[in-house]
Amino acid sequence: MTDRTAPVLDGDSELDVDVVVVGGGPAGENAAGRCGQAGLRVALVERELIGGECSYWGCMPSKVLIRPGDVLAAVRRVPGAADAVTGELALAAVLARRDAATGHWDDSGQLPWLAERGVTVLRGHGRVAGERTVSVEYADGTTGTVRAAKAVVLATGTRPVVPPIDGLDGADPWDNRTATATKEIPARLLVVGGGAIGAELAQAFRRLGSAEVTVLEGGERLVTREEPFAGAELAAAFAAEGISVRTGARVVAVRRAGDGAVTATLADGDTVTGDQILVAVGRRPATGDLGLDAVGLTPGGPVEVDDELRVAGTDWLYAIGDCNGRSLLTHMGKYQARIAADVIGGRPARDRADHGIVPRVTFTDPQVCAVGLTEEAARAGGHEVRCVEVPTGSVAGAWVQGEGFAGTSKLVVDERRRVLLGATFTGPGVQELLHSATVAIAGEVPLETLWHAVPSFPTVSEVWLRLLEEYGL
Repeated sequence: MTDRTAPVLDGDSELDVDVVVVGGGPAGENAAGRCGQAGLRVALVERELIGGECSYWGCMPSKVLIRPGDVLAAVRRVPGAADAVTGELALAAVLARRDAATGHWDDSGQLPWLAERGVTVLRGHGRVAGERTVSVEYADGTTGTVRAAKAVVLATGTRPVVPPIDGLDGADPWDNRTATATKEIPARLLVVGGGAIGAELAQAFRRLGSAEVTVLEGGERLVTREEPFAGAELAAAFAAEGISVRTGARVVAVRRAGDGAVTATLADGDTVTGDQILVAVGRRPATGDLGLDAVGLTPGGPVEVDDELRVAGTDWLYAIGDCNGRSLLTHMGKYQARIAADVIGGRPARDRADHGIVPRVTFTDPQVCAVGLTEEAARAGGHEVRCVEVPTGSVAGAWVQGEGFAGTSKLVVDERRRVLLGATFTGPGVQELLHSATVAIAGEVPLETLWHAVPSFPTVSEVWLRLLEEYGL
């Protein structure tokens, strides 16, 4: 990649700005852009690609890989249209579109947006070197110092967790980066972890051509942080597609043979063999080499912040996005970026959404879409709750979408205040139902008022009416 650093600082050079942002992923670039738009002098330090994990190895390439299978599945649910589906996916075209989505892992397209806002991009590894000071180690080994008159914002994201499994390192496992950037589809894929990343990629690779896909989840169900029915419905859908799901399956050893085959040994002594193994068991904050000890903080863990995203005990250090451990989701990092930028710029802002209003989507088929608290979390938090459920496919709009439209819709209601604490929707392509629930929870809209939000007919959103009727309105 050609060097597009602007400006290029020589070793021991110094730069004075108002704000330094360390990390150029979605959170970091949005904080930098918003501060720049407010008239502040901003330097953004990034050692890889502007746009970060989400743009090049996470959200965007994975969803592009998922989309073709989703479209075909949707068409096959529609009589008449299903008859027109012949042949197989054109894998080369799918991968070409993935490459286009990532800009072929070149971030040139990300730079004009920052330049328009006056943000100086520094290509290097940034570390906190003291109060309002960041040292930058450039790729050529030279170093520079950037001083911030107002604030330093940490936005370094996360890295995949590599579990201490015997032999795993020597088996050349995939993580999300190698999986989403692959040029080939393995015939047999083992997936360790049944959370959002593991579940999404397991189904994506099955639909892209993997003959055998096995998900090994150590917990009791898939997507364990969501409502229990979500994991059960997802497991049933996977079984129907020929994806093997093994829950309570703790991997204790991994070996790759001379012929390339990889074998996972489970705690019960059973073994499973594939051609590639993807490890997706979680992520941890990328703060181990950030210079936190220079300002009395502990490296390696989340950087704890208050609701202005400011690090406790400082008036100049902020942490946004995954590195603060609040909500490991791109959209939440961007939300936090806006808050931090406004606070730095002197405008009042506080983080509310991270306190029980976090929306999340697992882009499987059926999709698992949720916001706020699950029933279990709400009861554990001491809320007096009542829950209602209806089949997502119980409305005419779902029938129009095609046959076999399955899923469940659930509301978690705070009985004392008669407002929503949480909502979950499962079903094919139901992600667009989620924002209405997010608005209802964020706005603390009373159920009696929600009853007057009339859903159009025939749309899947009419499930809202069924849910409120089930509640008794």
